[in-house]
Formats: sequence, C-alpha cells, structure tokens
Amino acid sequence: MDTLAVTGGAGFIGSNFVHLALAQADAHVVVIDALTYAGHLESLAGVRDHPRFTFVKADIADQAAVEAVFRDFQPRWVVNFAAESHVDRSIDGPRAFVRTNVVGCFELLEAARGYYEGLPAAARRGFRFLQVSTDEVYGTLGATGLFTESTPYAPRSPYSASKAAADHLALAYWHTYALPTLLTNCSNNYGPYQFPEKLIPLTILNAVDGKPLPIYGDGQNIRDWLYVVDHCEGILRVLQEGRTGDQYNIGGHGERTNVQVVDAICAVLDELRPARDNPALSAQGIRRYGELKQFVPDRPGHDRRYGIDASKARRELRWEPRHDFDSGIRQTVCWYLDNGAWCAAVQASNYGRQRLGLGAAQPPVTPSAVHGR
Repeated sequence: MDTLAVTGGAGFIGSNFVHLALAQADAHVVVIDALTYAGHLESLAGVRDHPRFTFVKADIADQAAVEAVFRDFQPRWVVNFAAESHVDRSIDGPRAFVRTNVVGCFELLEAARGYYEGLPAAARRGFRFLQVSTDEVYGTLGATGLFTESTPYAPRSPYSASKAAADHLALAYWHTYALPTLLTNCSNNYGPYQFPEKLIPLTILNAVDGKPLPIYGDGQNIRDWLYVVDHCEGILRVLQEGRTGDQYNIGGHGERTNVQVVDAICAVLDELRPARDNPALSAQGIRRYGELKQFVPDRPGHDRRYGIDASKARRELRWEPRHDFDSGIRQTVCWYLDNGAWCAAVQASNYGRQRLGLGAAQPPVTPSAVHGR
C-alpha cells in the first residue's frame, strides 16, 4: 500500500486533510507533527485507531528526524502543511516562522530529494511533494482584481515572507533537481479544529462567553473565505491530478469584510443560542451578540484585501468549493458549540485569547481589521 506523509497533520488544515485522506484515498497516512501550541492530538481523536494511520512526533526542521521518516515509511506522496501561520505571532516573534516555514521546508525538500534520487524509475514516476501555501504571499489588492497564479509575490509580514521563501524553494527544487513538486495557494480557511487565536473561532468563543469581539481598524478589511473541507478536497485533487512543477490557487469565492464575518457569526448565534438563554449575556443586559463588537487599533502592516482567482483549478482539475460562506459559517458555529471539550483542551495552559501582534513598533499602515488563517 502506498504511503502519504502529512506534515503538520495535527494542526487545523492538516487534521481536516487527514480525516479526508483516510476516507477517500487508499493509502497509509503518516502524520508528522511537533505538537506545538496549535497542533493537538485531540484533532485526530477520530482516526488515531485507524489501521492505516501512524503518528510520528517530529520537527520538520530536524534533519535527522525528517530523513528517518523517508527511510522508515518510504512515502509516495508528501503534503507539507507544517507551518507557523498566525500573522500576529509573526509580528511578535518572527524567528519561529523562519525556522519552521523556511528551514523546515528546506529540510523536507532535501530529504525528499535524497530519497527520490534513490528510487527506481517506476517509483519516481509516482512520487509527489505538495507545498501548501497561502494567498498572503501575493501582498494586497485594491478594490478590484484577483490574485492569479502569475501574480508577482509581494509579502508584507514576516509570516507571508517566510511562506514565500518556502514556495520559491519548492519550485526551485523542481527546476533545479527535477523533484516532482506542486504548489497550492489558498485563501482564508475556516471550519472545525481551527485554533481559537484566529478570527472566526475567537469570535464564536468570545461571543458565547459574553466577551468583547475585537475588530481591528475600521473593520472593512476583506478576505476570501474558504471552508476547510473544500480546501482539503482541492489539495487532494492537486496531489492526484495536478501537473508537477505547477502552481494552483484554491479560493472560496467568499469575499467578506471582517465586520460582515463577525455579523454573520452573531446572526447564527442569535438563532441557535439566543442571548436571553445565555447567562453570560443576559447578566450584562445584552440582547444580541452584535452588541459585543468592539473596534480596536489595527495591527502593523495589515493587508487591506485578498481575493483568489481559482479558475485554473476549476478548469484543469474540475475542482469547485461545495460550501458557500453562509452554509460554511453555520456549520462552523455549530461545530464549536458542540465541541466545547476540544476548545477547552487546546487552550489549556497556553492561550487565554489575549491579543497578539503588538510586539513591534507601529509603522504607517492602511486601515484594516481582524484576520486569521
């Protein structure tokens, strides 16, 4: 049986991909994860006893550990989700982002290259290395236009710069060494298992607890929102059918301002758990969740608008997102309401929903709002 190695498989997008791959791909899935603050075995609880699942605790920036994975499991496919991903944290501490996102990707590529060059010709034809990236590497958009695969890179945060470096390395290994790499650039993901530092889960959990809902700047920042399961289906399609050495944008056709995102969450909560039935709100005399909104100073270097043109994936791979924003956000709110134990476990001792991203001097920036991937 072929082996699919998934780095960062205990994180948000990675864990969703693992669930999907075990259901839809006839492969042994090996998860490699360092279990940092955002990686949790609780996100894999439903598959840890699966006969085609193996977990390896390892840091992708550890050369020996990465080489051991290739030696011990001999994967046919590698999908690299492992990354530090929160822009606010990259402002406070960029070093971890360079180590994981750049050095880690390099170590994976080097180990993959050594492994690939030792394979017989028939096995080489099936090998693939997919680097999962972000639309943030493209920079920021004006009021019109969309990012395409030919949009020049213009990263504007330590996070996006580190991801851009990894993307360039992945494609360089294709052009220089003929390592069969693929690259995907996605828009903002949301859905189950997302760590609560990000906009959507933070808003849900704060709202239920009757806490303020912080919105950066004027709240008019725009992101293209993509339901995580749709993204994972797109990644699997690229892995199976994409052209090696090529790049594919995966977007949700769901542009919203951050105020619109918060309002949508509040509307679902007003329906499913009315304020009058929530002691955390009724004790404050709050009648609707939207009354908890609070505009706060913007973060440094915050991009104004992202939008993805995913027509290439639609045209060449027949991929389309199956969820629109309204259906996806409803499913997401329901998941967080139903999974309080997971929410408590992943926040225990390492995150109190405090604001991050204020560790640098404040340069001139355009107005923007809360954002999280």
